[in-house]
Amino acid sequence: MKIKICGIRRDKDADYLNEFMPDYAGFIFAPTRRYVAPEKAAQLRARLDKKIKTVGVFVNEDIALVKNLAQSGVIDIVQLHGDEDDEYIKNLSVSVPVIKVQRIAAKEDIKSFNSDFYLFDTYKKGVYGGTGESFDWSVLSDIDKPYFLAGGLNLDNISEALKTTAFALDVSSGAETDGVKDREKIKKIIQIVRNFDE
Repeated sequence: MKIKICGIRRDKDADYLNEFMPDYAGFIFAPTRRYVAPEKAAQLRARLDKKIKTVGVFVNEDIALVKNLAQSGVIDIVQLHGDEDDEYIKNLSVSVPVIKVQRIAAKEDIKSFNSDFYLFDTYKKGVYGGTGESFDWSVLSDIDKPYFLAGGLNLDNISEALKTTAFALDVSSGAETDGVKDREKIKKIIQIVRNFDE
């Protein structure tokens, strides 16, 4: 299974990832405490090992900015975390894969989108993501395309998450201590995922 560490914003974060080599690193371009400016993301992309794919996380963002970051090579994958629909995805027309996020409370919340991947996160009223809370993963049966699993993944539940049919696990707050990325947690999470695949 693949592993993504999301919310990278410091040089030190990039160094940790270069040390332990997750499959994906996430840059959050939405207004949250993990926001990273496009200029800083470009610096971090240059610092990161080229084998690590970068994912840009957007919430209802202007299409021009998303396209620019994809075309300039700052991000390898677009992740749409807001109310974007198939029309938005079509207008985006980027040559990189698109992940469409769905916030789940029950099975009937799962919709079909014309994206390359889905990402399932926990539904919380008025919040687009980053809740640090899990949802009932048993609703994720019969998903018609590869998906990332997010929402409160941490050292306590990552082994359980590995038993799902997810394509990749997406960890953000679970790889932090006091709101910043924690080298030891990143190391342990990635080790658990890699050991599972052996």
